[in-house]
Amino acid sequence: MINRKLGCRPAEHRPGQPHLSVMRGFCARQAPPRLIRDHIDPHPAMLGNDTLGDCTSAGIGNHLHATGALAGFDVSGITTDAAVRFYSLSTGYVPGNPTTDNGGVEVDVLTTALRDGYALADQTLYPIWGSADPGDLNGVRNIAAGLSAAYLGVQLAQSDMWEDEDGNLAPVWDTQTPIGHGDTTPGSAGAHCLLLWDYAGTADTDLVTLLTWGSKQKATWRWVRSRIMEAHGLAWGQLHAPGGLYPDGYDWDALVAANDAYLRGAA
Repeated sequence: MINRKLGCRPAEHRPGQPHLSVMRGFCARQAPPRLIRDHIDPHPAMLGNDTLGDCTSAGIGNHLHATGALAGFDVSGITTDAAVRFYSLSTGYVPGNPTTDNGGVEVDVLTTALRDGYALADQTLYPIWGSADPGDLNGVRNIAAGLSAAYLGVQLAQSDMWEDEDGNLAPVWDTQTPIGHGDTTPGSAGAHCLLLWDYAGTADTDLVTLLTWGSKQKATWRWVRSRIMEAHGLAWGQLHAPGGLYPDGYDWDALVAANDAYLRGAA
């Protein structure tokens, strides 16, 4: 059996938080009709999310894995200890005190990563980030295609947490679920942070690949539309390979400036 914890607090907005709209047309451009990455292993890891509600921290660690994989390497030092340390730093969790294991607000967790970095065993990496309209699935696709993976907050239904006798989740998360899988109301199980990694097409029933709980989970786009509550893109200046759809030039500078302005305002 695999334990799976939730830990994403309700979506919130902070004054001046960076938005991907500062990059000219990044989310508005027509996203690729499909994003096939079956040949690339993004190395999804549990990172403590089986015992703690640290999905917001695990999501950043797995975004590092995904970014490295696309550039042809894996980032070392992404351990459970590192994820739990950052979870403590970004949410106030006190190791060993379960009453403080209350999850994280994604924008606050991302702010901590921007300001203090995500400390690994041998280095500390600093992302810049920006939010996007969660209702704009074309924008979400552009984040996945251009920024390694989309960092999402989703409202899971109890039916999404259904397991078979071996403890496996349903092969595909969808809005149409078999009778007996539980309450289908978004949020009835709680909220969760996960990554959207690739997609086979853009139709409602086309499949996407989500990275969560140390594995790949398939879902339909109509499921994503039903469950999504927030969407963000992370960029790692220290890691990305040049070229492709990754922002550069004016767009990169604009996102860096938006992050700098946000930190100055937050201070």
